[in-house]
Amino acid sequence: SELIRGFLLSGMPCPSSCPPGLLALMAPGLALMATFSLSSQAGDRRALPVEKPAGVKGRTLILLDVNTKSPVRIISENFLSLQLDPSIIHDGWLDFLSSRRLVTLARGLAPAFLRFAGKRTDFLQFHNVKNPAKSRGGPGPDYYLKNYEDDIVRSDIALDKQKGCKIAQHPDIMLELQREKAAQMHLVLLKEQFSNTYSNLTLTARSLDKLYNFADCSGLHLIFALNALRRNPNNSWNSSNALSLLKYSASKKYNISWELGNEPNNYRTLIGRSVNGSQLGKDYIQLRSLLQLIRTYSRANLYGPNIGRPRKNVIALLEGFMKVAGSTVDAVTWQHYYIDGRVAKVTDFLKTRLLDTLSDQIRKIQKVLNMYTPGKKIWLEGVGATSAGGMNNLSDSYAAGFLWLNTLGLLASQGIDVVVRHSFLDHGHNHLVDQNFNPLPDYWLSLLYKRLIGPKVLAIHVAGLQRKPRPGRVIRDKLRIYAHCTSYHNHNYVRGSITLYIINLHRSRKKIKLAGTLRDKIVHQYLLQPYGKDGLHSKSVQLNGQPLAMVDDGTLPELKPRPLRAGRTLVIPPLTMSFYVVKNVNALACRYR
Repeated sequence: SELIRGFLLSGMPCPSSCPPGLLALMAPGLALMATFSLSSQAGDRRALPVEKPAGVKGRTLILLDVNTKSPVRIISENFLSLQLDPSIIHDGWLDFLSSRRLVTLARGLAPAFLRFAGKRTDFLQFHNVKNPAKSRGGPGPDYYLKNYEDDIVRSDIALDKQKGCKIAQHPDIMLELQREKAAQMHLVLLKEQFSNTYSNLTLTARSLDKLYNFADCSGLHLIFALNALRRNPNNSWNSSNALSLLKYSASKKYNISWELGNEPNNYRTLIGRSVNGSQLGKDYIQLRSLLQLIRTYSRANLYGPNIGRPRKNVIALLEGFMKVAGSTVDAVTWQHYYIDGRVAKVTDFLKTRLLDTLSDQIRKIQKVLNMYTPGKKIWLEGVGATSAGGMNNLSDSYAAGFLWLNTLGLLASQGIDVVVRHSFLDHGHNHLVDQNFNPLPDYWLSLLYKRLIGPKVLAIHVAGLQRKPRPGRVIRDKLRIYAHCTSYHNHNYVRGSITLYIINLHRSRKKIKLAGTLRDKIVHQYLLQPYGKDGLHSKSVQLNGQPLAMVDDGTLPELKPRPLRAGRTLVIPPLTMSFYVVKNVNALACRYR
């Protein structure tokens, strides 16, 4: 045992004099990712590097085992959730949420929350009218507007005649006209975003009906963020418009959860005056009182304060909020964008330093909550690869998936209950579905995650060849491995199965040998790679060599695994993301919900 301990601490490869089976004994002794440590500090330490020393070739790099006795974390069934930005009112896409194709794509990611919020949340006004088409506005010549508006009216009339879930089949010409409108509006929206000056938006009763219909038909639970910038002269929240929206929603018996405002730390730059944490807390208490007065929402969930990146002033706002309203909200929320979308390049998505930036933010948020409301759930809302709407062929490409999958793994391992992806459908290039209603690489990645990953997070143990760091240099891990119980909703696998998901940022393939409880088990491989000549810039992906695409507007493709024989070494290609279901492990942690 002393010999084993010495090699574990030194990180050196086992010499030729090692007794047989020593490497197998070493397997559980060394954590690849500190996020999977069984201690209460899981995730707070640096990931350990796994590298091949100079001169060592053709040997198995990693022995991998998983603790199957108990989970280290349990996250929400709705862990991977979605966001829609109110800009879809501006550019017209809200009228097309009843599309069969969009509903099919959204259903694929259920169960999940659908958060309706974004930069324009605090410029949104509700009007309880059924907005006749002649009240619409938009760019384009008269004939274009007339045809477009007439199409919308006909579609609305057809939807009104349907009972239950309302699904539309929009003609190609109608979608073509909408894409023209959206392309012109995109320039307007970008100008607003870069100047940080936003025009008011009107949400009508019909628009709210369409939004709720989409969520309900898709199996998503709607979270609606109310406008917090309607202020009284004393800077308290003016709730009159919100009350009108609440009463209408209650009259329709809509099952909705609520938020108030978006990134309150930015209010000074938006309207020239700030709302401090204490006042925001009072506003949330006021909103909770309103909800309790309306029978439909007396027990509705309330989330907030949806702060931005936790810098010093933002932490001060959060502390003020938690002192006043920490017990009022059901989960504390914040936002994160990794890169400025205006200057991003493909190599940014491969930087381990960038992947690690989220850990520090989590620690800052947790520190505040541990002080005021220990045990309160934390959500990351509005997460995306890039800010400023993203960049074409980057934030909507295969390369962006490295950030997205690592975000999911890191947040789950550190106990963040829900992560809300910005955005399902949107202007710009941060979305999961493009404006032709075609799924982008991050959609397929999310679909695989939903199909294969359950809410129970497991601890990983690994032993392998280590490279000694040079003095003063931090080695950041380019091989990210996470493990969960396989989703209970996936009937292709019996309970007790385990799913690994692996990110290989190396420019060479890596080999993993399953050990311990995973040894000699049949494995199903789901290897996701870019499809076509564009490589990492590709907007199409292949699963185990087969390109992924919708079968038709109502059918997603079958996600077929590649079975690997028992005991086979896993070979992870360079710059790829993959999932591996280890069958019939009969893991104690995974047998029961």
